[in-house]
Amino acid sequence: MKKLLVSLTLAAAAFTAQAKDFVITKHGVGTDSTRLNTKAIQKVIDKAHASGGGTIVIPKGVFLSGALFFKPKTHLRLMEGAVLKGSDDISHYPLLPSRMEGRKLDYYAALVNAYQVNNFTITGPGTINGNGLKFWKQFWAYREEQKKKKELATNLDVHRPRLIFIWGSNDVTIKDVKMRNAGFWTTHLYQCNNVLIENCDIRSPYRPVPAPSTDGIDLDVCKNVTIRGCYISVNDDAIAIKGGKGPTAHKLPENGPVEDILIENCTFGETHSTLTLGSESIHAQRITLRNCKVENNAPILRLKMRPDTFQTFENITIENITGKCGTLINLSPWKQFFDMGGSTEKPFGTVRNITFNNINVQCKSLGVMEGNPSDVVQDIVFRNVKATAENPTLKNKYPGVKMDNVTVNGTELVLNQK
Repeated sequence: MKKLLVSLTLAAAAFTAQAKDFVITKHGVGTDSTRLNTKAIQKVIDKAHASGGGTIVIPKGVFLSGALFFKPKTHLRLMEGAVLKGSDDISHYPLLPSRMEGRKLDYYAALVNAYQVNNFTITGPGTINGNGLKFWKQFWAYREEQKKKKELATNLDVHRPRLIFIWGSNDVTIKDVKMRNAGFWTTHLYQCNNVLIENCDIRSPYRPVPAPSTDGIDLDVCKNVTIRGCYISVNDDAIAIKGGKGPTAHKLPENGPVEDILIENCTFGETHSTLTLGSESIHAQRITLRNCKVENNAPILRLKMRPDTFQTFENITIENITGKCGTLINLSPWKQFFDMGGSTEKPFGTVRNITFNNINVQCKSLGVMEGNPSDVVQDIVFRNVKATAENPTLKNKYPGVKMDNVTVNGTELVLNQK
C-alpha cells in the first residue's frame, strides 16, 4: 500500500504540474459574489477539456455556483482565500441517474461532480462551501411536520445536494482543501479505486442549526483508499463505509465491497461515529484506523447490523487511538428504513477478525456488542487498552471476544457477557 500511495502522489503532482491553468476570472467569470456563475465556470471546464486538459483555478474571492461537471483531464484548484460557494436553490442541481443510500436512483447532482474522470484532483488551500443552511432548515421543518402527522421522514424526502460526488474514477486525489456546510453528504466516492484524501478540513455544524446527514467521507464500492492527516467534524458519521443494502443487495452488479482502506493521523471532532460500517454496506474488509485522535462522545467503531441485508465485516484494525470518545465499539441492530421488499431471504451479518490495539481514551463505556439474533460474531480482540470510563463495562453477548491487558479506571476489565 505504501508503494501505491507514493506512486499516486507523484503521479498526481506531475500531472497537475503539466496541466495548463485556467484561472476562471481570466475566462469570463466575474467577481460579484452574489451572481450565479454556474454556466460561466462550466464553460471554463469545457474549454479546458476541449484543449486537451487543464486545471480550473478558483482565485481569491467568493464564487457562487450550482452543479459543476468536471471532464477527463480536468482538475480543480482553489487558491488561498478562494471560496466555491454552492447555491441554496435545488433547481441549480439537475436530477440525474445517481447513487444514494446504497441504491441506484435518480438524484440531484452535487456541487462538484466527476464521472469517469481518472487522475482527477481537487487541491487547496481554498474552500468548497455548500451553503447548506437553507436545506438544513427545510429538512428539520419537514421532519417536524411529519412527526405531527405521525408519519416517517426519510433523508431523501427533502432534496439536498452533496458537496462532492466522484463516480467511477481511479487515481483520485483530494488534498489541502477545506470543505464546509454540505447540504447533504460532504464527500461521496462511488466505484473509485486508488484514492488519496490528505490534509483536508471537513466541517458542518451541530449548532445553532444542525446540519443533518452531512457525512464527512462516504466510501461506496471503493478500493485502495487512504485518508490521512484530515480533521473531520460533522453532524453524522465522520467516515462511512457503504456498498449496498437490501436482501438482494449482494447479488446486484452496482453494489460491492469496500476494501483496503487506511485511515491515519486524523483528528475527529463531534460526529455520530468516527468509523461506521453498515447502514448501506454488504462487505467491508482490510480496514485500518490508526494513529488518530478522537475529540467527541461517539463510538470509535460503529457496526450497524441490518436485519434486511447480508453483511460481512472482517479484518478491521483500530490501533494507536487517543483522546475522548463515547465508546470504543457499538455493534447493534440497525432497523432504519427496514425493507425486505417481499423477499423470503433470511439475511444475517458476519463480523470477524477485529482488533483494538493500543487504545488510551476517556469514554462513557467500552461499548456494546449485541447484534441481531442470527448474526455471527467472532475473533474480536481488545489488546493494550487503557480507558477511563463512567461505566467500566463492555456489554457483550458473544464468546469470541478476547481481552489482553485491558484496564478500565485502573482495574482489569471483566466482561459482562450474556
